[in-house]
Amino acid sequence: MTFLELSDIHKTYEDAPLLCGVTFGVERGEIACLLGPSGSGKTTLLRIIAGLEMPERGTVSIEGADVTALPAHRRGVVLMFQDYALFPHRTVAQNIAFGLRMQRHSRAAIAARVAEMLALTGLEDFADRDVNLLSGGERQRVALARSLAPQPRLLLLDEPLGALDRNLRERLLEELPVILRRVGVTAITVTHDQEEAFALSDRVVLLNAGRVVQSGRPETLYDRPHDTWVARFLGLENLFPARIRHPQQVEVAFGVLDMADNADAPKPGAEGHLLIHPWGIHLEAGTVNAFTAQVTQRTFHGSRFRLTLAVDGGALHLDIPPGQTPPAPGETVHGWIEPTALRWLPA
Repeated sequence: MTFLELSDIHKTYEDAPLLCGVTFGVERGEIACLLGPSGSGKTTLLRIIAGLEMPERGTVSIEGADVTALPAHRRGVVLMFQDYALFPHRTVAQNIAFGLRMQRHSRAAIAARVAEMLALTGLEDFADRDVNLLSGGERQRVALARSLAPQPRLLLLDEPLGALDRNLRERLLEELPVILRRVGVTAITVTHDQEEAFALSDRVVLLNAGRVVQSGRPETLYDRPHDTWVARFLGLENLFPARIRHPQQVEVAFGVLDMADNADAPKPGAEGHLLIHPWGIHLEAGTVNAFTAQVTQRTFHGSRFRLTLAVDGGALHLDIPPGQTPPAPGETVHGWIEPTALRWLPA
């Protein structure tokens, strides 16, 4: 049985459609991510799951039970807000204990659970600390500990890393999924950042204009985007107008390229787009999918050089490890493309 299931969720805002037939499921223990640009309906969908808003049509089911009309406090769902919403007049331990006190646990049970949450989030030495004196990362940990303390069956996180600086964000990108999986809670997080979504989640639900455009494992979305909008949103830039010559052959402006076996390729003559994954582009002589290009841009990104190559019909983008000497702008280069790096996208 699917743990959380949304079916045909509709919602309007100021007489305009905001959510249009959203349907997806999340398995027990999964970390799912609602990913999409601003205005795609991610936060509204999270609030509908939490019971803070009602859909105009559709159902929300948890463990097979329809909870669409169930009040928020009876769903066993906790929503962690982007600004953390800590109580400024309470200590770290008192913040973590708040939900447990509302559930009327005994003092001994509350103390034990708070100690467990402090250890889980690495805050053992912060129990009596004033939350106003904490860093952004420490506040995020307190908010997470407070959210997990009541043992929710579903945890919702709205842009959990959005308020952090880059160093803290990168560190917590590694730590947050470890904590969630250690507890075993089913979680849904919201973000507009694809790198964050890929690092945090087992499943990505990609939204655009209130609709689910693709969902699945992060590596699947990245490897085989559904269309050009998905590819561009995920940061994949090597897109070229294309025409099928043969199920394993596609024509673009800079040549005819061999593809690996592609069950998704339509009949010869079909038009669409070709995605070329950058990992399959090699700047060395080759006999398969060979090309000649001119370097137009080279930028250094610390862990890699980013190259832009001009070819007929567009540009190829690829990364070069810093240990290699990349060609300079203006240079002519020769290369080849792995057939397994080509993906056909329909028009």
